[in-house]
Amino acid sequence: MQADYVIVGAGSAGCALAYRLSEAGKSVLVIEHGGSDAGPLIQMPAALSYPMNMSMYDWGYRTAPEPHLGGRRLACPRGKVIGGSSSINGMVYVRGHAGDYDHWAESGATGWGYADVLPYFKRMESWHGGDNADGFRGTDGPLHVTRGPRDNPLHTAFVESGRQAGYPVTEDYNGRRQEGFGAMEMTVWKGRRWSAANAYLKPALKRENCDLVRGLARRVVIEDGRAIGVEIERGGKVQVIGARAEVILAASSLNSPKLLMLSGIGPAAHLAEHGIDVLADRPGVGQNLQDHLELYIQMASKQPITLFKYWNLFGKALIGAQWLFAKTGLGASNQFESAAFIRSKPGVRYPDIQYHFLPIAVRYDGQAAAEGHGFQAHVGPMRSASRGAVSLQSGDPKAAPHILFNYMSAAEDWEDFRTCIRLTREIFAQDAFAPFVKHEIQPGVALQSDDDLDGFIREHVESAYHPCGTCRMGRADDPHAVVDPECRVIGVDALRVADSSIFPRITNGNLNGPSIMTGEKAADHILGRRLAASNETPWFAPGWQAEQR
Repeated sequence: MQADYVIVGAGSAGCALAYRLSEAGKSVLVIEHGGSDAGPLIQMPAALSYPMNMSMYDWGYRTAPEPHLGGRRLACPRGKVIGGSSSINGMVYVRGHAGDYDHWAESGATGWGYADVLPYFKRMESWHGGDNADGFRGTDGPLHVTRGPRDNPLHTAFVESGRQAGYPVTEDYNGRRQEGFGAMEMTVWKGRRWSAANAYLKPALKRENCDLVRGLARRVVIEDGRAIGVEIERGGKVQVIGARAEVILAASSLNSPKLLMLSGIGPAAHLAEHGIDVLADRPGVGQNLQDHLELYIQMASKQPITLFKYWNLFGKALIGAQWLFAKTGLGASNQFESAAFIRSKPGVRYPDIQYHFLPIAVRYDGQAAAEGHGFQAHVGPMRSASRGAVSLQSGDPKAAPHILFNYMSAAEDWEDFRTCIRLTREIFAQDAFAPFVKHEIQPGVALQSDDDLDGFIREHVESAYHPCGTCRMGRADDPHAVVDPECRVIGVDALRVADSSIFPRITNGNLNGPSIMTGEKAADHILGRRLAASNETPWFAPGWQAEQR
C-alpha cells in the first residue's frame, strides 16, 4: 500500500493537509489510530466534557508529577479519533494575535509572519459572525465559524462589566482588533461540532485519491537519509505504508516528537538510552513544550438564571432530545459565548490574558460547584516563560511518552496568575454584575495575600489543553530547530512535520484554529505555491507603553 503522500494523524492539521493535497490531484493516505466520530457525545457541542474523558476518543495522557504544582499530575487529553483533538475540544475558535506570528518570523520562522498566515486563515474560514467590511475574515472556506446566541443575561453583564472597568469592547477578536471584551466564536455549524473531520477529512475521503488507514504508527521508515514510508501495526500485524513523495507527521505535539525519536531523529544520547539507532541528532526534538494554564474564578449567583437548572438527569435529557431531533437549543452551543483578551500591565504590547466566560460554575470534567447556581471566568496568562519536554519512556511504540511541562517554573508565572485573579475580581465587582453576584465561590474572599493566592494557584490551576512547540520551526542552521520554515525535518529528506508541535511560541488563545492554519499553509509549501501576503493592518493599543487599559 502506498501513495504520493502519507500523513500520520487525522487531526486538525492532518485533515487540512489531506483535503488540500488531494484537491491538488495528489494521492494521499492518512494513518489514524483512533476510530469513528459518529454519535452525539462528539457531535453535540454541549456534550464537550464527555469525549475528552473517554478512552475511546482520548489517548489518556497525563503529565509526570509537576514539581512546582506540589507533584500533581495533570490530564493532557489528545484526540484519538478522526478529527483528532478538534473532535474532543471545547470548539472555541481563536486565530491568535498578529504579534504572535510576527514573533514567529522574527525568531527564525521566515514566511510565517501575520501578513503571511492571515491569507490562510481567510482561506479556511466560512465566517458567520457579521459584516466583513474590513476584509479580515474568510467567507467560503471549509471551516464554519459561528457565534452563540448569548441570550443569557450573564453574557451581557460580562461584556458590560469589562467596559465599566475601562477595557474596550471588540466587535471581532479574530479580526482587526483582538483586545477587548466581546462575543466568543466556535467551530459549530447547524448545531453540530464542526471538527476538522467534518470540515476537511470527510470531503477529502470522497475523492478517489484519498484514503484512511487505521493503525498505530510505529516509526518512519528512513533509507539513505530519506523517508520512504511509515511502519504501522494493525490487526496484530506490522506493515509499511509507502510514500512515493513524502511522509508528513501531523500526530500532535506529543506524538509527533515521539514518532521522530522512535525513528532515530532526536537527542542522540536520549535515543541511545533506549537502544534506538541515531539517524539525525536533533537535540530540539521534544523540547520547548508549552501550554496555557487557567483558573476558574467562580461566583455564586443571586438569581436562578444559570445553566445549573439543567444540571440534572431530566434537564440533560431535555437538552439532548431537542438536539437529537432538531439540532437546536442549549445542546447546539458549547456555552462559551463571551470572551475577553486584555493586557496585564503597562508595557505589554498586546493582550497576554484570555477569558472564557461560562454561565455555570463547573469543571471541564463535568463536576459542578456544590453551591448550585453560579458562573465563572476561565482566566490565564497567554505567554508563560516556562518550558517542558516530551521524551521517551521506552522504545516500545505502544508506550505513552513521558510528558513534563514544568508548569509555573518561571517566577513571572506566579505574578501573572495573581494579576489574573485580582483583575477578574475587579471585573466581577462592577455595577453590571451587581444584580447577579452573591459571593465568590473560589478562590474565596479570605484569600487575599500573595501567599494565599499562590497556594490556591498551586492547588487549582489546570491545563487549558494547548500543548505545542516540541518540533520547533526555525532556521536550518539553528541547532535547536527541528523543522525549517518549509516544515521539512532538518537532516532528513522527504519528511515534514505540520501540527502545533512546530510552533516556536504558543499563540494567544485556543490552538485548534492555528493548527488547522498550519495544515493549510504546509500543504502549499509541499505543493510549491503560496498565497500572496496580506496588507491588512492589525490594531495595537496606541498607549500600550504607559497604560494597561
